[in-house]
Amino acid sequence: MTASIPSRTRTRPVSAPGGRRPAPPALVLVAHGSRDPRALRTVRALMARVRALRPGLPVRLGHIELNEPLLPDTLAALGGTRAVLVPLLLARGYHVKRDIPELAAAAPVRASVAAPLGPHPLLAEALHARLTESGWPAALDGTARRTTAVVLAAAGSRDPDSAADTRRTARLLAARLGVPVVPAYASAAAPTVPAALRALAAGGRHRVAVASCFTAPGRFATQCAAQAPWIASAPLGAHEAMARLVLHRYERSLSARWAEAA
Repeated sequence: MTASIPSRTRTRPVSAPGGRRPAPPALVLVAHGSRDPRALRTVRALMARVRALRPGLPVRLGHIELNEPLLPDTLAALGGTRAVLVPLLLARGYHVKRDIPELAAAAPVRASVAAPLGPHPLLAEALHARLTESGWPAALDGTARRTTAVVLAAAGSRDPDSAADTRRTARLLAARLGVPVVPAYASAAAPTVPAALRALAAGGRHRVAVASCFTAPGRFATQCAAQAPWIASAPLGAHEAMARLVLHRYERSLSARWAEAA
């Protein structure tokens, strides 16, 4: 199922002096940051894709750590402009609940924080597409379905809401694939990817793909892919469904803020 994404923000236009419509709030992509140079290239490619889908929308990038620009610097550069921060994170957790809201509250801009990118059908669409690119078959017969499965590899968090979100993403992907999808984690949560693979093998599932539930390349994504006994998908990166999902989160945040104001 593909979510229907509005063609433009559903907010009431307010006339500026002279009858001009004010500029829309800036969309600030909030990336975690990584020492892997591929991560920054990937996030910038996603930002370019968002801009291509919505010409005229101010789109900026800020990192929580490790890469420049850091989020406080991005927000400071916006001055008095309104902004919506869209975390490039795939589940709730400490960064979504604490770090990003605190950085937004300390900034000189009027900023709101959107929901993380997952769970959502568009995220499942991107995961499915990356699996297909890595060699996932277009169709499975009955025998193949009984022996095939997917491990959804995510970063992991001690926050139970993060695990709940990842489990829901796994269910959305399983509905698309027609085979079991088991969440597993690179750190801070169980099961690990090797443990999930062992459990599936014990149940007769020997052809198992690893679906990379990471926005960009990095240590965890590389580690999880290396553990795949069959195929492993690439990180989600600048897939079109990811760009559409970013805009969807931006628009939902604007709609929620307008409803609160009303």
